[in-house]
Amino acid sequence: MPGFNIHKALLFVIPVFITFVVQWVSRMAEVTNLNDSSLLKRVNDPEDLRLLDREQLVPLCHEIREFLIDTLSVNPGHFGASLGAVELAVALHYTFNTPYDKLIWDVGHQAYAHKVLTGRRDVFQMNRRYKGISGFPRMDESPYDAFGVGHSSTSISAILGMATAAALQGESDRHHVAVIGDGSLTAGMAFEAMNHAGGSKANVLVVLNDNGIAIDENVGALKEYLTDITTSKTYNRFRNKVWNLLGGVSRYGPNTRRIAQQFEQAVKTSIFDKSNLFESLGFRYFGPVDGHDVLRLTHLLEDLKQIPGPKLLHCITIKGKGYPKAEKNQTKFHAPGIFDKSTGHQIVKPCAVYTPKYQNVFGKTIIELARNNPKIVGITPAMPSGCSLNMMMQVMPERTFDVGIAEQHAVTFSAGLAAAGMIPFCNIYSSFMQRAFDQAIHDVALQNLHVVFCLDRAGLVGEDGATHHGAYDLAYFRAIPNITIAAPMNEVELRNLMYTAQLPDQGPWVIRYPRGRGVTTKWRQPFSELTPGKGHMLREGKDLAFVSIGHAGNFVSAAAERLNQKGYNPGHADIRFLKPLDEELLHQVFSNYPHIVSVEDGTVLGGLGSALTEFKNQHQYTASITILGIPDRFIEQGKPDELYKECGFDEQSIFEVAFDLLK
Repeated sequence: MPGFNIHKALLFVIPVFITFVVQWVSRMAEVTNLNDSSLLKRVNDPEDLRLLDREQLVPLCHEIREFLIDTLSVNPGHFGASLGAVELAVALHYTFNTPYDKLIWDVGHQAYAHKVLTGRRDVFQMNRRYKGISGFPRMDESPYDAFGVGHSSTSISAILGMATAAALQGESDRHHVAVIGDGSLTAGMAFEAMNHAGGSKANVLVVLNDNGIAIDENVGALKEYLTDITTSKTYNRFRNKVWNLLGGVSRYGPNTRRIAQQFEQAVKTSIFDKSNLFESLGFRYFGPVDGHDVLRLTHLLEDLKQIPGPKLLHCITIKGKGYPKAEKNQTKFHAPGIFDKSTGHQIVKPCAVYTPKYQNVFGKTIIELARNNPKIVGITPAMPSGCSLNMMMQVMPERTFDVGIAEQHAVTFSAGLAAAGMIPFCNIYSSFMQRAFDQAIHDVALQNLHVVFCLDRAGLVGEDGATHHGAYDLAYFRAIPNITIAAPMNEVELRNLMYTAQLPDQGPWVIRYPRGRGVTTKWRQPFSELTPGKGHMLREGKDLAFVSIGHAGNFVSAAAERLNQKGYNPGHADIRFLKPLDEELLHQVFSNYPHIVSVEDGTVLGGLGSALTEFKNQHQYTASITILGIPDRFIEQGKPDELYKECGFDEQSIFEVAFDLLK
């Protein structure tokens, strides 16, 4: 070719080629070097995340997962669910313009990667600690926490409300996303919200994080339905072809997407021989997709941003992803406590004296009772291992029912069993019982049915914080007619209350007890019937009387002994039953003591202290009353001992209050 000088051309091309190769090698090293923590250190908020190249998201997810394993092995929290949602958190924040776009994490067990990405990486070691950050999303903690969560199944209702508000305020460019687990989807509230959203045509995206398990394995027809979708080889082969077509939407335009979706829906219906559940509720259904393929998720979410109306993206994830022992034993590693990350072995602090957990006493006692009483059945809303009803499941599976995350249904299901002559022991965490308040009134108490509510996790539960403290059950149940309300001071009393509650001719019962260990080593003693509405004097005295209910009475006993060593002579009444009250015992107390100090691990409004004040006024006694318990504010997370002290009813605080009264 005339005028062409190959040597000059090479002098130009070779340096350009070498530069390209060096840049490419450097880029690949940056992307594939999974041990380099520089990516996570560079991401202080989602704006930093969006500066990364898409390919860098893969090593970033690895770093986040390693960070969570390192941190949670020494500072316990909700481990498995958060490991399983790392890619979802990264993809959602990378794709959506949070916090302007609203993102809600249902429950919050799955939101740790979200917290790490939204400015809380350097304080994450204080997660769930006293005066630290919450273990759950909170609106007052970060602008990226669009809604406070803790109890399940609230996210779709909340995101629909936000989307509706955005439409009314002219914010048509704002996106709204809720991430909900398949366990949370079993609650009626989630279906109520989907029914409303599907009919409203609101622009919302629901991401279904489907890992097949809540704390224990999921149960019910919805689980089977999702399993059918995820295991259908015919549908999944077809779905992959359709998604490949949808992935090319930028080339073919929106008409191709619409045609492909219509075609896919027709084949879905044909394959499953029924309409898609989510489509029937008015949602455009997409999936199932691999929830750990972060690159594909980002492309898919970009496409979904362009589709108006209610949409559901079905993502398959693995609870405990990236930590083999958590993948293998998902219930154990839901919240495993401190563990050796190299072996997975849990590290338990040695106890000077072994005492059992109240939960285990319940689990073993109900088996004893059920063996002698064929009418007894056990019910729990998705907490069999947490409340120890799994013990009865192993030996009497036909008489034990896990109804999923559905407290309202659990209560009315129990009412139906009782109406037909059975004696249901319905075990629900105290804070979750709040969700079935109407059913307890309308379906159980109003009909005076023999349902025994065992309220686990009553009082201050510790690191789960304000959403999980069982602060209100004494107060709200006390207002309901027909109900017997009791709280054991130790494990022996728990057994005897359970025994008494299952005897004939009973109405509704509430037995509430705390999380964790009791105080009695020789707890498995012969059953003894207790008289409803009868407490007892643990200590006679003259200077001051303590009146306590439940486990907090143990703090009182220790404080009373210290006062005795100081030369004072306090009395101590364990009221045992908040309803009916032991009026004979209270007359004795108010007649003989100038000062009364009530102690309860429930709210100071409406509980034992309020009952004593009403009794005093009704009978015109003059003794002073000091009420100790959970104050009229929400208590945050911390170790139980820290929270007892903050609330002023630990042993030292009780001693100081009484000492000041007696000086």
